[in-house]
Amino acid sequence: MSTVTIHDDADAAVASVADGATVLVGGFGMAGMPVTLIDALIRQGATDLTVVSNNAGNGDTGLAALLSAGRVRRIVCSFPRQKDSWVFDGLYRDGRIELDVVPQGNLAERMRAAGAGIGAFFSPTGVGTPLAEGKETRTIDGRDYVLEMPIRGDVALIGAHRSDRLGNLVYRRTARNFGPVMATAAATTIVEVREVVPTGALDPESVVTPGIYVDHVLDLSALEGNVA
Repeated sequence: MSTVTIHDDADAAVASVADGATVLVGGFGMAGMPVTLIDALIRQGATDLTVVSNNAGNGDTGLAALLSAGRVRRIVCSFPRQKDSWVFDGLYRDGRIELDVVPQGNLAERMRAAGAGIGAFFSPTGVGTPLAEGKETRTIDGRDYVLEMPIRGDVALIGAHRSDRLGNLVYRRTARNFGPVMATAAATTIVEVREVVPTGALDPESVVTPGIYVDHVLDLSALEGNVA
């Protein structure tokens, strides 16, 4: 039986996020960014967070707004700097946020490893660079590798296109990005979707994230209806 909770209130969906939590935040830039959940997390007030995401926020909305609110102590990402990452830039230059840069492929694989129960893995990415400092290295078949550890989250905030009432998820194009691996790597997964459909309405062959990995679903269509 499903244990997924369907919400029409964003604040209720994120109510359990605790101070000091590690939060996996989906999105490739703004594609798939769970902006409504992030805004609710800002209102909720959790602080001293470690955020794991592809980049460090865009403009002044979504993840950038969470950073601007001073709620994030440390960010783990692949692309901390881009033309619209002024919020992160200012915080980092002022020494108000910690940064751990992880190559994009390693970032995805480290979360996938957490979800798959893999203790660690060797990767050639980063060998001979500062990113390998302090890590175990090994030569395998004449090639050097660095040992990478899984990244686990207390909470994942992700965006998907549709969910059924069991929490099975389908994504739309680029918005899929890190959502599937983050859902498996977190103790609690909270998803915002454009709509929730009846169980059985989704093509099983299109389901990317099974509902077993999902705990809370925010139905944006219901939220919009409440606002109207």
